[in-house]
Amino acid sequence: MQLYGALILFMSLSTACGLRCFTCVATHPDSCTDTKSCAIIFDRCFSLRLSGLDVVTKGCQTSIACGGAIACCEGNLCNSAILTGPSVVLLLVSSAIITLFL
Repeated sequence: MQLYGALILFMSLSTACGLRCFTCVATHPDSCTDTKSCAIIFDRCFSLRLSGLDVVTKGCQTSIACGGAIACCEGNLCNSAILTGPSVVLLLVSSAIITLFL
């Protein structure tokens, strides 16, 4: 039960600190390593591939603008090309909680 409380505390603290997204304009998605804290009006991270120019753009976005060619996701640094360490840990912890409590 303490693990469940710690997870709730962790999730609420990360939400209070604001969303962080990868941000770049690059030819390869793997080269996006810069991150930034999004302004309060942005609630999603996005990735946009311009196929004619072979360019990838990543950054912060509102949920209203998502759709079509703009791929949006929720959560810190979710718009990376590969799963990052914290993403893998969060996935494993959430899977363990679901297995234990459901």
